[in-house]
Amino acid sequence: MLVPTSEIKNKAKRGEVYAKQRTEKGKAKRQRRQEQKKEELANPELREARLRENVPATQENTREFDEAIVNEADEEVAEDEGEDEFAAYFNGQTPKVLITTTPNAGKRTTGFVKELVSVIPDIEYIKRGKKFELQQIIQFCKNRDYTDLVVVTEDHKEPTHVTLIHLPEGPTAHFRLTRVKGGKEISGHARATSHYPELILNQFSTRLGHTVGRMFAALFPQVPEFQGRQVATFHNQRDFIFFRRHRYVFKSGKRVDLQEIGPRFTLRLRWLQKGLYDPLNGEYEWA
Repeated sequence: MLVPTSEIKNKAKRGEVYAKQRTEKGKAKRQRRQEQKKEELANPELREARLRENVPATQENTREFDEAIVNEADEEVAEDEGEDEFAAYFNGQTPKVLITTTPNAGKRTTGFVKELVSVIPDIEYIKRGKKFELQQIIQFCKNRDYTDLVVVTEDHKEPTHVTLIHLPEGPTAHFRLTRVKGGKEISGHARATSHYPELILNQFSTRLGHTVGRMFAALFPQVPEFQGRQVATFHNQRDFIFFRRHRYVFKSGKRVDLQEIGPRFTLRLRWLQKGLYDPLNGEYEWA
């Protein structure tokens, strides 16, 4: 019979008893596993039954059904997306993207922006001066037929947020930026080339996810250059968006290896606004 350690007043004795009880529990557990293994070797059906019953509870398999998840065969959604703000880019229109930062951005922020410049084809980086407000930059982009504006903001000289503004009429998405790692910080990284990458969007399955995914897709030309073997991936899981860029390498007729190019970072949507950026009077679609 195990003695409750909480009833032992002497600290040294209490620690000794606890360690002994823990050792005995470990031995009993190993013995049970060995006996179970022998029984399952003799009767494989026991192992199959155990695996069927012992399904670990995860956030994915315990998540309640979301009515907002879009069925691939949903004709209404397909019709809406055929006429939305991004439809032209899926029909061959070439994106024209400008990226900038907060005024006097630090080295880490400008370094991250340069990584993004290597990811998004034909994107233009303009250093932002103190006198230019965001509304002025938006108007500047509209006058010059830019299709998207990306703004990277920082806190204590570290990049912390990304605002994606689709032009000329919106929408606008604001993301929290974390876990930034440049290509040179990744061990065994590959070198990027100027080829247009293939784009993979994983698990953007709700109506909100479709909108955010199409915003990302509209940044990239819809004509990937397969000879570059570069893939940019936005993977949505538990409301976090993980970005990775790889090059795939054919080792043989049956094997393909991946070599990460970088950068890698994580985004989390903070709010989605209809129309252009307007923090005071804008209509929020999600927040």
